[in-house]
Amino acid sequence: MTNFNIEDSGNTLQRRTKIMELLETSGMVKVSDLSKLFEVSDVTIRNDLAQLENKGFLIRTRGGGIKTQRTGIDYKLTEKAKKHSVEKQAIGKKAAELIKDGDTIIIDSGTTTLELAKNLSDIKELIVITNALNIASQLVDYELIKVIMLGGMLRHNSLSLIGPIAENNVKDFFCDKLFIGVDGIDSHYGITTPNAEEAHLNKLMIEISKEVIILVDSSKFLRRSFALIAPVSKINTVITDKNIPQEELINLQNQGVKVILA
Repeated sequence: MTNFNIEDSGNTLQRRTKIMELLETSGMVKVSDLSKLFEVSDVTIRNDLAQLENKGFLIRTRGGGIKTQRTGIDYKLTEKAKKHSVEKQAIGKKAAELIKDGDTIIIDSGTTTLELAKNLSDIKELIVITNALNIASQLVDYELIKVIMLGGMLRHNSLSLIGPIAENNVKDFFCDKLFIGVDGIDSHYGITTPNAEEAHLNKLMIEISKEVIILVDSSKFLRRSFALIAPVSKINTVITDKNIPQEELINLQNQGVKVILA
């Protein structure tokens, strides 16, 4: 980086504008680099980052910040399936290894959870509860698996059933494991999704499950979507790929979350 002159660095508005430009270009910034760049103290830069975070421009990390993602986008499954497909397939296979004969599980909607469903054909006496049409469709030919569909209103983008009917139905069960995919995960904040009704149903799924297992590729880390599903304290296990940010890996482990790399 080339240093800006003292006059520029002394102007708070200009400095923060330039920080936002750097975020737009590289996706992340470091306190140490910015303090040298603008010739100001680390304390000043941290204050800049705090103010930018308050306005929603970035998410602070230890030693810097990352660019926030747009929170309201609710992509269709067909679009999601095209992204990080190799990682999702590996995560799905690894997740299937956690399921035992005779388990009762919930599989939430999503493209990564679909990869899990593709690897269940050999498990005996398995009961699968799901609110997802694509999951149920995948399991329809697996004669050893009993599938229970939650009713509700169809959410077309995710092919999931949500709303009061689904919420009332899920309360009737108690399960060994919940496998859930998310649109954003942040070790300081929790797991999130673009849809508030989906988030509320996911919360109920968590409440009735002994073990909560998150299936998420590494691109979803340090992202916050619109609706909070649950804080990290509600998570038992995260299955992801080897590109998980190291700081997020350490933060999750320090909070007692088991992290499995597929």
